[in-house]
Amino acid sequence: MRKRSNQNKHGRLQRIRAIWRDTLLLVREFIRPLLYFVLAIIGGGIIYYQLAVHFGEDVGSNNLVEAIYQVLGLTFLQPLGDHLPDHWPLQLFYFIMPVIGISILAQGLADFGLLFFNRRERSKEWEMAVASTFQNHIVVVGLGHLGYRVTQKLYELDRDVSVIELNPEDDLIVEAQAMGIPVLKDDARREAALQDAGVAKARAIILCTQNDSMNLQIAFKARRLNPQIRVVLRIFDDDFSQSLQEQFGFRAMSATGMAAPTFAAAAADVDVTRPITVEGEALSLARLKLDEGSGLLDCSVSEIEQNYDVSVVLLRGNGRSDFHPAGERTLKLNHVLGVLGGPEQINRLVDANNDR
Repeated sequence: MRKRSNQNKHGRLQRIRAIWRDTLLLVREFIRPLLYFVLAIIGGGIIYYQLAVHFGEDVGSNNLVEAIYQVLGLTFLQPLGDHLPDHWPLQLFYFIMPVIGISILAQGLADFGLLFFNRRERSKEWEMAVASTFQNHIVVVGLGHLGYRVTQKLYELDRDVSVIELNPEDDLIVEAQAMGIPVLKDDARREAALQDAGVAKARAIILCTQNDSMNLQIAFKARRLNPQIRVVLRIFDDDFSQSLQEQFGFRAMSATGMAAPTFAAAAADVDVTRPITVEGEALSLARLKLDEGSGLLDCSVSEIEQNYDVSVVLLRGNGRSDFHPAGERTLKLNHVLGVLGGPEQINRLVDANNDR
């Protein structure tokens, strides 16, 4: 019951965060017509001032600021004086400025409202805009059966995710967008598509298509765009997956032997084994190294087990390995920790370890 309550709370926080990010993008879209409006007022004020000086018309104290203020009032049908100017070029401002100013604002407000109330009908450009706000996120390629489950698991783990899928199913797009996850309808073999998904700023990419050669092709392009990116890819040949990991540092896993949560855990920058099922629970062994700034430094083994719901099975430091270390042992810099737990628990532990 407590676990379900925490998941519901987490889901609400994720939706709030997605709506907030979405709204910021909407405001950013509205800035452009607002800028046009300001330029129209300032430009109109300068022209009005020059014409008034030329014809000898009174513009307050013959001040440029006064002329700009006059044009602003004209835009909202609120002129400063009670009478029209004597010369027709200045009289035109009384009729042209309301049309120009109100048209710009009305168009901007209409576009804002359309985007705000039709969040699920956004174009590819909008999905790219959402993805551009991400940093240190995870890119998932392929929104099939495995890809969707991996995406859903990453969402539950509070990860920012962008998805690339050439032919996504409509119901999966709706469900992904409901989680605030942008889905780019594009071919991930194109470097432009990877750039649109934010690969250059991503922490990891997960390749879930059923085509091994396509996964490899995309993996190399992603590594070229971001040499530091962690690559997790689906490979059906177990022997080949081992070779890829040894030669290129890719985390290659067979989808037949791996669950979606384990793909997500691998993308979270943790060495994790294939899960085994014990009484219906999928458990994996994971290895973590405590670097400088780790949030786990100076914690005891018992605190790790109690706070993160894992079992510590190995603590290695100073060249010595301690299996099943005592609960009072304290974690120090460069210690290596081996833990047994579920993917969600392991990911929480990884987050704490990366908390700098």
